[in-house]
Amino acid sequence: MMSNPLVFGLLILITVGLNTLAQTLMKLGVGTHPLNIYLLGGVCSYGLSTIFYVLVLAKLNLSVAYPIVIGLTIVVTTISGAFILREKVLISQWLGVGLLLSGIAAIAFAKNAENFK
Repeated sequence: MMSNPLVFGLLILITVGLNTLAQTLMKLGVGTHPLNIYLLGGVCSYGLSTIFYVLVLAKLNLSVAYPIVIGLTIVVTTISGAFILREKVLISQWLGVGLLLSGIAAIAFAKNAENFK
């Protein structure tokens, strides 16, 4: 299962998606009753993302997996904040997102190039 790059990429995307979902749900749940469906959903999403992240760690070095997963989570969470939560995201923040994407690409391409040696 893990030798298929498409399946592995999907595991990374699921981890990122669940992390982003958790962040978004927690933001929606802030300021209401301490035990609400948004906060509970956020905690559950974090739990599920941890399970998928462990599967990612089984295949990738931590020095590669962590920056890719966390970096992509920052990118997707910023997009979620802008479009779902209607938060204002400044141009400088979008520039930071672009820099993050270039860093993630550098890490991923370096790892990919290592596999072809």
